[in-house]
Amino acid sequence: MRLKNKLVYILCLLSLAARAQQKSYNKSDSLLVRAIFDEALLNGKSYSQLNYLCKAIGHRITGSPQAEQALQWAQSEVSSYNVDRILMQNVQAEHWVRGDKEWVAISEDADLLLNACALGGSVSTNGPLKAEVVEVSGMEELSRYSTDELKGKIVFLNEPMDKSLINTFDAYGACVSQRYNGAAEAAKYGAVAVLVRSMTTLTDVKAHTGSMGYKEGIARIPAAAISTQDADILHSYITDLGSATITMDLSCYTAANKVNTSNLIAEIKGSENPENILVFGAHIDSWDKGEGAHDDGAGVVQCMEVLRLFKEIGILPKNTIRMVLYMNEENGNMGGKTYAAKAKADGENHICAIESDRGGFSPRGFSIDAKDSQIVTISRWEELLEEYGLHYFKKGYSGVDIGPLKSKENRVNDNLILMGLFPDSQRYFDYHHSNDDVFENVNQRELELGGASMATMVYLMDKYWYLF
Repeated sequence: MRLKNKLVYILCLLSLAARAQQKSYNKSDSLLVRAIFDEALLNGKSYSQLNYLCKAIGHRITGSPQAEQALQWAQSEVSSYNVDRILMQNVQAEHWVRGDKEWVAISEDADLLLNACALGGSVSTNGPLKAEVVEVSGMEELSRYSTDELKGKIVFLNEPMDKSLINTFDAYGACVSQRYNGAAEAAKYGAVAVLVRSMTTLTDVKAHTGSMGYKEGIARIPAAAISTQDADILHSYITDLGSATITMDLSCYTAANKVNTSNLIAEIKGSENPENILVFGAHIDSWDKGEGAHDDGAGVVQCMEVLRLFKEIGILPKNTIRMVLYMNEENGNMGGKTYAAKAKADGENHICAIESDRGGFSPRGFSIDAKDSQIVTISRWEELLEEYGLHYFKKGYSGVDIGPLKSKENRVNDNLILMGLFPDSQRYFDYHHSNDDVFENVNQRELELGGASMATMVYLMDKYWYLF
């Protein structure tokens, strides 16, 4: 063979080897992934389970009877899959109660009621509270005010989500600080309460709740969200008349004592490396608005489906795969924090953590918190997964519940990969934290595709964990 032909031959072999390495999967993986999706779409249990969770149990705020009922129900469901271990992990968390009074009105206009709801964690108004409103466009503008301008006033934070951003989670992240930090910042200037524009791209009459926080040494003032339509009405009222006075009455409170609740853990032990743990999960608590269908009932039943799919298809994981249904993500994240602290104390070796907490919409891929080289390896599965609509494998945020595993206090593995299921985001904030987050607004096929996508990623990360 001539030298030139030898070089061509060698180059061809190297090219084939490079392609094989680039794929990082084989034909058996294609058949297995097909089996996962077939089983989920033809015999899936997640939709009927979500129906029960939403309709028979309902919303599941931490400390409520419904939250505990949901844990017991989920434990019973996964027990039928004959997994290797199930346990309840004790979690201590605060219990916030909305109370029986919750209204906000423009006082000068015959008490024009606005669609409103208290933000989670807010203190009460201690009876009707009446004050003049000062409208600000967001946290940046708020910082430019003085005590003389805001003392004794109700601050109206009216920064909308940016509709021009295609990824609505980016729009949410850009302005949600006004909901969480608005009360603490406004209180520095002597404000007596805050109203916040609801976090949604829609213009409608639904008020969207969500968590808010206070700071040590700063007065705790009540906080409520108003619908986007009413935010526009209040804005026009102030613009046209030059001022407005609001009366609000909230009876919400945080219980004096913390509650003892739980995370639900269920696992299938690894056949080769049982000491390695691949955890996947969602949060079983929800706000007390709606039924917590998308946030995060969808994630709960998708994760339960992962266990069922592994057992039904007969997939034997190399590493221990562990489902965790976390409690208290919405108002404290004590489930995620407790799990991470216990994992650190027990010296557990987590190799990957995956979360589903962005609704039951059509899956597009995964948002990945990992090293660039690890993301490159994961993205090599794109050809395998593209026919299932999974094409997004990019660096980004993974999720609230699994985040503590990478915190300075609990980090035990510098190579730990965090991943969040990344569905289409366009409708999520239509329902998020509102009375519209109900079972009827979840599409069965989209939900089942999400469960299959979670199971597929658990399978691939378990099989090829040594590449990372």
